[in-house]
Parts: sequence; C-alpha cells; structure tokens
Amino acid sequence: MTDSKPEAGPGRRQGRVGVVKTAKMQKTVVVKVERLVRHAFYGKTIRRTSTFMAHDELGARAGDRVRIVEARPLSARKRWRVTEILERATVEGASAEAAQA
Repeated sequence: MTDSKPEAGPGRRQGRVGVVKTAKMQKTVVVKVERLVRHAFYGKTIRRTSTFMAHDELGARAGDRVRIVEARPLSARKRWRVTEILERATVEGASAEAAQA
C-alpha cells in the first residue's frame, strides 16, 4: 500500500497551505491557515484558523496563497518558512484582505 501523503514522523517537516494575512515586515509574513473540525457533541463542521509567522525570501504579498514548512527557530515567534507561492493575489482581493485586517 502506498500513501500519497507522507506521514509526519521524525525527520519529516510538516507543511501547511494558507493565505498571507500581513506582509508589512521585511522578510516575515503572517500566514492564516484554515482547517475544518467537527464539533465533539453536535457534529457540525467548524472552520478554525491558526496564524503562523513565516520567513519569506520569495516576496509574498498580502492575499497570496503560499505553502509553508516547519523550520528551526528563526526568531522568538518565527518557526516556519515560505517554500513556494501557489497563487498570487488579485488587486481587488488584496485590498479587500487588507481592509479586513
């Protein structure tokens, strides 16, 4: 049996896909990652968000969809690194995203 998704074990870095929430720092972006969880009692699907500070050498902007992977501690709160930009934000989408923040 071959799994398409490698399991997270020792030596494997976790990866996440999220949307850049803020890109106002020099080489750091704040990435918002959404996941769906089931409510324990009611069973309703709930959307939960987590924010990660990630090191960005690629020049991601607010609204971009990016892939981040775990890294060694780069600063007090930065433990992730941007590996690729999956989708660039549109002009109107980036302004709407910045207005919400």
